[in-house]
Amino acid sequence: MAFADKTLVCRDCGQQFIFTAGEQEFYESRGLLNEPGRCPDCRRDRRRGGRFGYQGPREMHKAVCAACGSECEVPFQPRGDRPVYCSDCFGNLKDQR
Repeated sequence: MAFADKTLVCRDCGQQFIFTAGEQEFYESRGLLNEPGRCPDCRRDRRRGGRFGYQGPREMHKAVCAACGSECEVPFQPRGDRPVYCSDCFGNLKDQR
């Protein structure tokens, strides 16, 4: 079967993207019946988001490193009952184990 490039519209961002003949051939060789519904950028973002899809940028919280005392940002809300480390000190602690 001869394939030709198709223009599709992404269901997430609404942008047009090309579903190339090569991609169509790949889909057929894998037994995939449906055309992609998302553009390559939205597919990549969705994969990065893990199991629940792309959630947007992470909310970061300011903290003071328990080892070096420098101000840092962490992707969780520090509770105060456990030490918080900057990425450098955390990496050093992991290396010591």
